[in-house]
Amino acid sequence: MKYCDLHADTLTAGEDTQITKVRLEEGGCFLQCFAAFVSSRRGGFRQAVALADSFEEFCKREKINRVRSAEELGAGVNALLTVEGGEAIEGSIENLAVLSRRGVGMATLVWNYENEIGFPAFPDYEGLLAGKRSFFEREEERGLKPFGFECVEAMNELGMIVDVSHGSDCLVKDVAACSNKPFVASHSAARTVYDCPRNLSDEGIRLIADHGGVVGLCFCADFLSADPTADGQRSALLAHARAIVNAGGEDCLAIGSDFDGMPENPYLKNPAYVPDFLSLLEEEFGIGRTEKFAYSNFLRVFSAK
Repeated sequence: MKYCDLHADTLTAGEDTQITKVRLEEGGCFLQCFAAFVSSRRGGFRQAVALADSFEEFCKREKINRVRSAEELGAGVNALLTVEGGEAIEGSIENLAVLSRRGVGMATLVWNYENEIGFPAFPDYEGLLAGKRSFFEREEERGLKPFGFECVEAMNELGMIVDVSHGSDCLVKDVAACSNKPFVASHSAARTVYDCPRNLSDEGIRLIADHGGVVGLCFCADFLSADPTADGQRSALLAHARAIVNAGGEDCLAIGSDFDGMPENPYLKNPAYVPDFLSLLEEEFGIGRTEKFAYSNFLRVFSAK
């Protein structure tokens, strides 16, 4: 069964990557989203443009079909450029438009730091890294900033999919209040299964679903379960899939691996292992719904952008 993957950090992962063209082909990947990941709070636009150059070179070298729209999808492996981290536009709608012209089809509004657009799920990521804050503390009060509302409106007009992964609960609510297009959480999971700030509440999942969007189920073990074993991760992924479908319906679940942006998941190590997960979903949900989760739910959103 073919699949679409809404998020991977291969462009910034160095040489020994989880994603290779051979593994994408082995796994049956139809569309892989490659993120231009910008975490620096200075010079983000320059970094994003350089990564767009790297993406073009990568697609040419690997003979992967680079796409900007659903109409350009072809046989074999297709690739869409995305951005992770609103620092990439440095508070400028013109920079956003430049990235759109470079082929960026989706952008994550925030990463783990506050930026000009809004606030992330972790209230103090530097404090977390320094051991001063708990991994389970979440941002409770702040969402989009005034420029963030402007940015979402501009993304809707440009045909760039709004991605709320890494965002606070309030940010998800604010995007739902102002977006007139489907929006997504490209690589997230369900908080009812594992209570981590990076995971979505049922309310957040429903808001995404009510707008015609999808939640790409992330494979990052730290966000899925306290059990790091392959069996534990397998069970956790299925539990998160159930929770997302229960909260948002069968048109809401998608795949958002986060390959090359996380340590190797012992159950889903790289794209070649995705067919085993799809078989697991098929046993649980049947082939028709699994095909939705694997590719058609996101292709619906991609076609509407």
